[in-house]
Amino acid sequence: MPDNSRTHGVLTSQIRDLFFIMLGITFYVIGYVGFQLPYQITPGGVAGISAIVYYATSFSPQYTYLIINIGLLLIALKILGVKFLVNTIFAVGYMTVAIGAGQNMMMVDGEMPRLLGDQSFMACVIGAAIEGIGLGIVFLNNGSTGGTDIVAACINKFRDVSLGTILLVCDILIASSSYLVFHQIELLLYGYVSMIVETSMLDYVMNRMRQSVQFFIISQEHEAIAQAVNDLGRGVTLLDAHGWYSRNDMQVLMVMARRRESTRIFRAIKQIDPKAFVSQSKVVGVYGNGFDRIKGK
Repeated sequence: MPDNSRTHGVLTSQIRDLFFIMLGITFYVIGYVGFQLPYQITPGGVAGISAIVYYATSFSPQYTYLIINIGLLLIALKILGVKFLVNTIFAVGYMTVAIGAGQNMMMVDGEMPRLLGDQSFMACVIGAAIEGIGLGIVFLNNGSTGGTDIVAACINKFRDVSLGTILLVCDILIASSSYLVFHQIELLLYGYVSMIVETSMLDYVMNRMRQSVQFFIISQEHEAIAQAVNDLGRGVTLLDAHGWYSRNDMQVLMVMARRRESTRIFRAIKQIDPKAFVSQSKVVGVYGNGFDRIKGK
């Protein structure tokens, strides 16, 4: 018989991922439509290509974005498979609708107003920061916004070139293309600044949310502490140890947790044994159940 609880858990996880992918895309569209397009700033990716077409022809970026992504998805479908592209197809559809809706909301007398007046640099930084936060939320929940992500994944499958390198090259070429439309070094530089800020915020969000810590806990009340940590949703490993100074045998608890969970764990330890000996350290990565997925080709 099928395991209904496991099926329900998988379904709940997928729904949660889709919700946060939508939230992340909403953030991205706010930065893109609210701060980038009105100031003619060209970000990277297909959104950047869509912006360039819009600046040159006034053709809505939502349709350019959709057309390019449909072509890329058809190519990638054979190379990467349906399973890999499910969240991407959803994200592309939602982002297409969100860009169109955002533009319609922003339009005043047929034009998109500049929310920050003549402060083009501030618009560049704020817009790129919001975009980076949005992308971080999307990637943390197994999503993708399509575009150059698809190109990078396809190339990476057949060539030993990192995804980051491919994306960087694509984004530089796209941002540089704005010079062909405006012939202004200033707008070209804004595009490069936008890429740097967006990437920095993306890395910050992902590293902040994924950052994990390791606890070693020594206490006479180790059983009670282990149960309390377990009740918080984290596993505990019991290690046999021998104190060199005291010459006593003891039990050491090892706990892996997200950084944001540290406060609750410390609070639980303090309530049970305020004199417990606790060490906390950052770890580079934790993979497996309850943490990140194990990476591999």
